[in-house]
Amino acid sequence: MTYVDTLVALADPTRRAMFEALRQRPRTVGELAERVRIRQPTASQHLRVLRDADLVTHSRHGTRRYYQAQREGLEALRRYVESLWDDVLSAYAAGDPAPPVKPAKQPKGRIRKPTPRRSAPRS
Repeated sequence: MTYVDTLVALADPTRRAMFEALRQRPRTVGELAERVRIRQPTASQHLRVLRDADLVTHSRHGTRRYYQAQREGLEALRRYVESLWDDVLSAYAAGDPAPPVKPAKQPKGRIRKPTPRRSAPRS
């Protein structure tokens, strides 16, 4: 799978909530549906997307299927994010080694200009 599949799967807030719940412990479709307040058929559709992105697996125990998070599914996304970070570090290393200087803060409100002093008339 590619990182795009992972991003698409986790972009939906319902699927993300389901994935987070499965990271805690294995759960059935019914438990997930109740947790995120959706119907079981809808939960099954969301689980299919997560399964297709290699983010969850399931195992059978009697007549029930227990779904659990598959952290290896996040590997492609992790590699992608790390490559972005490597690009940022490389660009920073290629630039000026001196840290940027922050501009001085301007006082808030109205700035008064100094008034010129008048000299006393000479006698």
